[in-house]
Amino acid sequence: MSDSTADPRFARKAPGRPLRLSWSDERVRNIVWQVLVVGAILSVFWWLYRNTSYNLEVRRIATGFGFLQREAGLPIAESLIEYDPSMTYLRALTVGVLNTLKVAVVGIVLATILGTLLGIARLSRNWLLARIAGAYVELVRDLPLLLQLLFWYALLQALPGPRQAINPMDGVFLSNRGLKLPWFQWEHAHSMALLAFAVGAIAFWLLRRAARAKQMADGQPRKVWPAGVGLMLALPLAVWAALGAPFTPDVPFLRGFNFQGGLTVSPEFFALLLGLTLYTAGFIAEIVRAGILAVNQGQWEAAQALGLPRGRVMSLVVLPQALRVIIPPMTSQFLNITKNSSLAVAIGYQDIVSIANTTLNQTGQAIEGIAIIMLVYLTISLSISLFMNWYNSKIALVER
Repeated sequence: MSDSTADPRFARKAPGRPLRLSWSDERVRNIVWQVLVVGAILSVFWWLYRNTSYNLEVRRIATGFGFLQREAGLPIAESLIEYDPSMTYLRALTVGVLNTLKVAVVGIVLATILGTLLGIARLSRNWLLARIAGAYVELVRDLPLLLQLLFWYALLQALPGPRQAINPMDGVFLSNRGLKLPWFQWEHAHSMALLAFAVGAIAFWLLRRAARAKQMADGQPRKVWPAGVGLMLALPLAVWAALGAPFTPDVPFLRGFNFQGGLTVSPEFFALLLGLTLYTAGFIAEIVRAGILAVNQGQWEAAQALGLPRGRVMSLVVLPQALRVIIPPMTSQFLNITKNSSLAVAIGYQDIVSIANTTLNQTGQAIEGIAIIMLVYLTISLSISLFMNWYNSKIALVER
């Protein structure tokens, strides 16, 4: 029988030495130096605060966030919520935050899809496809993002006017006024159907989680996709039908010198989204390619020995394992899309940076304006990081 005392887990912890108030004691020196460093940092911040407050008072510059409740008088071309210049600065800044989130969220989704396809294409056995994908990645990664944004914006501005707009299909028009698409009038029934879809998605996730737990317990697989179809498709359609099934198409049409109706994608938003998506997709493609190459070649050979075609091997075997390598650097690219959206001010898209800059120019409260911009980007970046870290922990291998 082995001696349990030889195992370090059962070793008795040695009693600590008593703290002596002497400079020869290393612990005393560590405490003193830490107190001095923290004190010096706090002193610097206090001096900066006092100096800034004094200079603002001498120059009679107003401070505080009371200006947020004043009338903005600031025109904003596009917004996700109702807005007019008679509303407050707080409302205008909220519009700016939503515009930033709109381009960041859509850009992340599109860049992820395009980057994944490019990364897989670079590993294709088709020589031409692999070389085209490689040339694209090298081109967009070597050109500054600001230059690309200006190029796409200038290209959109060079399009013909509404009367000579490009009309690839019925109801779709591309001109220097932006992209016009058919849409439908949003009503209360659509909001309730969207809410029902969200509730159904949550219920389906809980049901799938319970089914997986039961399968782990008894080894019996359970089909949950019929319930998913019912919860996420049939339930929203039933709610929409119960509220009258309203559907009024809104097709754009030319009236005078501009289009009326439909969904408008402004040239500024279109150029910003196009530039961010194409630029970031080049970096994501390299991340995806590296993740796929990190998977052992034996995984390919084992899956192909089972008779799986190459596409199924990629989707079922390789990509799930590559995600453990892909997710950490992918988080940085998602953060880059959000932060690079601040370049929107160069092409006239009114995001939080543009609206906050106009606000501080009108009110003279630069410190508060810059603080708001920093707080918005910090909050968005931390939220993305927290979500991606959570997802990374869910797919990570658990060591036994």
